[in-house]
Amino acid sequence: MRITKKLSALSLVAILMIFTLMAGCSKESAGSDSKGKTSDSGKESSGFKLGEDDLEYTMYGHYDWYTMPNWGEDVATKWIKENMKVNVKPISSGGNAAQKFNTMIVSNDLPDVMWLDRGPDMDKLREAGALVPLDEYIEKYPNIKEWVGESTLNMLRAEDGKVYGIPNWYTSQPNGNTGYVVNDKIYKELGSPKLETTDDLYSYLKQVKEKYPDVIPYEPGQGDGLDVLYSAFAEEHPSTFVGLRAIPNGDKMTSVFTDPVYRESMQYISKLFREKLISQDALTQTLDQVREKIMTGKFAVYAASSPTEISNLAHTVLRAEDPDAGLKMVWPFHKEGLDKNNIFPGTYSQLGWNVSVITQNAKNPEAIFAFLDWMVGPEGQRNIFWGPEGLYWDGTDADDAPIFTDKYVTDVEERDKLMETTNSFQWVGNTVYIDQSKTKFELTLPEDQQNWATRYQTEITWKTQYNGTEFANLTPMPDTDEGLTEQRVNDIYDEAHAKALHAKSDQEVLDILDGAEKSAQAVGYDKLLEFKTKKWQENVARMAGN
Repeated sequence: MRITKKLSALSLVAILMIFTLMAGCSKESAGSDSKGKTSDSGKESSGFKLGEDDLEYTMYGHYDWYTMPNWGEDVATKWIKENMKVNVKPISSGGNAAQKFNTMIVSNDLPDVMWLDRGPDMDKLREAGALVPLDEYIEKYPNIKEWVGESTLNMLRAEDGKVYGIPNWYTSQPNGNTGYVVNDKIYKELGSPKLETTDDLYSYLKQVKEKYPDVIPYEPGQGDGLDVLYSAFAEEHPSTFVGLRAIPNGDKMTSVFTDPVYRESMQYISKLFREKLISQDALTQTLDQVREKIMTGKFAVYAASSPTEISNLAHTVLRAEDPDAGLKMVWPFHKEGLDKNNIFPGTYSQLGWNVSVITQNAKNPEAIFAFLDWMVGPEGQRNIFWGPEGLYWDGTDADDAPIFTDKYVTDVEERDKLMETTNSFQWVGNTVYIDQSKTKFELTLPEDQQNWATRYQTEITWKTQYNGTEFANLTPMPDTDEGLTEQRVNDIYDEAHAKALHAKSDQEVLDILDGAEKSAQAVGYDKLLEFKTKKWQENVARMAGN
């Protein structure tokens, strides 16, 4: 939730005062003290034992789009409910997370657990004393400390030095899907030409336009495929830098508008657009429109921040209709003269996606932490990801990875239905364990039985994602001077980006970006870059354990 302009400074103060009072009351009525005593028993706690005592708590997902399925109605959570004696009661945002968030605060009715982005809303909760610090529990229970790791935990520490959130899909190894998908049938029909450099790509797209007038030569999704091309013009320059509106140069963050790499990439992109080699509605089309083109094979090259999500299914559908059809991924394009092994179209973060926080309203925060810690570990991950033992896996190997059953391969439709449901319960996903387990198994299968996305993740995308952990959390609070400046800079960027895309010449692209730089500096861009530089360097220090 972002504080809107309708919230005055006075109302924000009032909300924070309610937070503080709420936290104080909660600390008196529930929770554990520094000696590990709980208000329920008043005795020294040696740790909560899952499966021995009942645990029920409320969970709220702070997103407009998120609706948690009923706990216990699928085979995975039913097993957990019956065997671990855990029941999770959902609280819905009702499709309006911002309003729900404010309502819960004003009514002093926070849920036991909140699942939300790292950022302003979490910071407000923490600063008001509404969250339970987790450091004591992290030392007491095994999985988060082992799997999340000290470096990532250091990055999660708040200004007071404490950890308040359990990360989701954190990782200690590369992951991610950003890259390029090629329509293999068109590629073969054009003679399978060399496709490595930006010059190769340009020549290929011109061939496609000439030979296949009803096909989109370069499909950039909902515009993110344009930013992907930025990475082709410099080594170790992932497209994420563009999203930051700040380009690291030495030990400082610098303007995206004056960045030579961005300027050159926009000239290239504008040329493709002028020559109608790119979707002409690239900045306005819907996801359904993109999906339609990919699913029907009406494209030659498709790029996006995660193109595998659509392409995985599209490959199967196209192959079923025509054995000669199908999709493949290619190594990221690079400007001639650059080292292709130093080109990174996307990034991954050790911090993963979002976090689960335990509020001071929780009657037994340690029990909740113990359960989430169990979910982080191999046993919890196996059960919540693939269902209980005996269905799609039976036993484990020497690496504690599940031994998948024949049903995992033969009953794909039902398996995927279960995984689609349990995906809504992935609050503390363990990327390394899940990726290693599924990849280890998939690579034992014949190529035609391997999951398409897993194959290319292993061969290409995981090898070409940049560790962007140090660039996390650079966004200022929206109601601060820097936050207001960032919104203005974003508006200036969006306008300049669209104008540059439609420019009629390379020089016009540069003129547009020069004008955007002047406009951005006039609204305080230099101060915003100083803020981002400071946050970035703090991240670097934290990752080093300082």
